[in-house]
Amino acid sequence: MKMHAARCFIALACLAAAAVAFANPVKSKIIAGTDSALVITVPDDHFLKIINFTQDGGTDRGVVQVTLQGDMENTGTAKVLTATRIDFSNGINLQNSPEISNQVTIAGPARVRVAPVTGATLFISYKKESNDGGGGGGGGGGSPTPLPIFTPTPGVTPSPTLPPFPSQTP
Repeated sequence: MKMHAARCFIALACLAAAAVAFANPVKSKIIAGTDSALVITVPDDHFLKIINFTQDGGTDRGVVQVTLQGDMENTGTAKVLTATRIDFSNGINLQNSPEISNQVTIAGPARVRVAPVTGATLFISYKKESNDGGGGGGGGGGSPTPLPIFTPTPGVTPSPTLPPFPSQTP
């Protein structure tokens, strides 16, 4: 019994180590009003998934700004996500109902910038992943992998023949 428990422990330890070594962890950052801007570089063949972006305090709204990099026809800067306000205790926001948080996925190559907001604390959670084409179905993009269809190779099929009959000669 001790040997079985030891083997199970070793197997679980190996699996846990592999999960930690190969997993892309979710990162979280807090950006106070006096901090410098958070800049995240998304290389080519990678994407950035912003899971949570919230704001506590301040009057201006925090935004995620993306600058596309690469070829000349697909460059530019855009604001792609605003922070979800979680503090409605004062000012004109007192009567507003809670907001719904959104997520966004940004494909590389790009530069993502989150500037601080005076008097506010921003919180962002994100995950940077490789775009290796191994994601599951749904959502389009790429062509599906064909499934092999195995059929038996047609061969010579014997046709039934009758045995020779003795013939009577007169």
